[in-house]
Amino acid sequence: MAQQRTAVWEADLDEDFHDVDLNLAIGSYGQNGHYDDAQPRIDEATLIAVQQQVAQQAALAQVPDPVKRFIVHFHQAVLENNLSEISVAYESGWNRLTEKFYAKTEWPEAEVIAPLVNDDQIFLILYRELYYRHVYSRIQPDVDDRFHSYENSCELFNYLLNSDGPVPLELPEQWLWDIIDEFIYQFQSFCVWRSKVKSKSEEELVLLADSSQAWSSYSVLNVLYSLIQKSKINEHIIALQEGKSQEEIAAIVGEYGTRPLYRMLGYFSVIGLLRVHSLLGDFTLALKVMENVELNQKSPFTRVTACHVTTYYYVGFCYLMLRRYPDAIRTFVSVLNFILRMRQYHTRSYQYDQINKTADRMYALFAICTALFPTRVDDNISNVVKERYGEQIGKMSRGDEGIPAFEELFLYACPKFISANPPPYEDPELLQSYVEMSVTEPAQRHLSLFLSDVHAQVPVPTLRSFLKLYTSLNATKLANFLDADEEEMVQQLMVMKQASRRTSRVDNGGKGLLAGETISTSDLDFVIDENMVHIAESTVGRRYAGWFIRNTEHAQRVLDTLKNSPLPVAPKPAQSAQPKADAAAPAAGAPKPAGQKVAWGGVKVA
Repeated sequence: MAQQRTAVWEADLDEDFHDVDLNLAIGSYGQNGHYDDAQPRIDEATLIAVQQQVAQQAALAQVPDPVKRFIVHFHQAVLENNLSEISVAYESGWNRLTEKFYAKTEWPEAEVIAPLVNDDQIFLILYRELYYRHVYSRIQPDVDDRFHSYENSCELFNYLLNSDGPVPLELPEQWLWDIIDEFIYQFQSFCVWRSKVKSKSEEELVLLADSSQAWSSYSVLNVLYSLIQKSKINEHIIALQEGKSQEEIAAIVGEYGTRPLYRMLGYFSVIGLLRVHSLLGDFTLALKVMENVELNQKSPFTRVTACHVTTYYYVGFCYLMLRRYPDAIRTFVSVLNFILRMRQYHTRSYQYDQINKTADRMYALFAICTALFPTRVDDNISNVVKERYGEQIGKMSRGDEGIPAFEELFLYACPKFISANPPPYEDPELLQSYVEMSVTEPAQRHLSLFLSDVHAQVPVPTLRSFLKLYTSLNATKLANFLDADEEEMVQQLMVMKQASRRTSRVDNGGKGLLAGETISTSDLDFVIDENMVHIAESTVGRRYAGWFIRNTEHAQRVLDTLKNSPLPVAPKPAQSAQPKADAAAPAAGAPKPAGQKVAWGGVKVA
């Protein structure tokens, strides 16, 4: 039936248009080749756009309502440069919603939430910075995340550095530090991942060959130096130290340096250079870039606790690698005391765990320094170190037996060193040769350099223990104690003499962290007079002030606790079987004004 109806319809159509030239009526649409090609392209592009829009709407619908409201509020605070609202959203809101909705998953991508912020590209760049930071901290980043985070960082810094004049943006100091800190961390993480050639897939090898400049040392250093130069932060610090007025400082630093955004980014970039040069192994240059920054409680970096701790960690580690153990100990003691005092306030910080981990690594470095350079240290710090690393401290004082303990603590506490030059991914032949040859890891290279100094000082503790027993000693007798001949004994004495001479910042004097004088750092000295060794030991009296201060503070805390404690509930009086008889008893007898009185240790009768 259907075929019959179709035949009848076709017959009617042929009959109606029998005398009509269809070419003239309809035209030659689709016969010139243009329409046939264009129509599929238009339909395909439109279809893709519609599909993307539908997928975006579906993804946005999956975003919880509290997250949507937070993003809208966050965007509005950034538009208005409302620092207080931005700080609350950044430090509290973001982390609270992360724990509730995205503890183990990614936040929505920037393209998904773009309609909520009117496709504001600047806010989306800032959002991606938080997005990739979350990926690095909570989720293992894949190869796309690593390259896209680099592209987003480039967009952010290009916006800040290459705009026409200072950008109209204000961010809290904590966020500015986190931007620099996360930028360097992602660079470090990428370098460590890139150095592991054997674990790369074919796709990753192609990407690394085509993107050799991504996360290169040059690009990262260029960003940090550009921020320092743009903000003129070194000139600003010098002007402050010289006591210049705000008007004079403004004339020196220019329009960029007067903006808090650029000034603090420049300042944190100085700290970032300290970190990058330390990761690359150039400890002298790391301290050189800090020559204008003063390590005291009034420095701007102390306003951000994470920056404060990071600065002291890397400065102390640089001093350790430069064998300036007195300066390293002084640096670690200063910041560890600060952490101990402020620990009760840090528990509310979202970076509390990271600060604790860094502090624990500094305790390990402090144990290494005191093993190589015995000295009187703060009791609070010393007690914590003995509690955490008492076993390793005991081993490190046993000569060659302590080398594994030094190695264990160093590898635990040192930063994750990186290599400035990546493997040759662009040349397959060179890459194959690189894989076949044994390449020393940066951490192992720095460990070997550190242990070379430790090996040289191995005899010092034993020799020191013998010298402390005498005021004068025959050289032959001392050689017998050491189970060595006299020539070897003299070599050990010279090693001990050299170990007691260190470069140190005397009374924090001198300009820059590299400044210092060679001083004697040991309380034990000796001279060799022909065949006799004469020993002189300087004893330092015990410092009672610290003991009294600590115990006074402890007594004050106990008293405050007692004052704040609730009063004990008074016990209910036991009901007597004959209350009236007891009440009448005094009246029946002689008129005594008072009865029994309870006193300390017993009962007294009045």
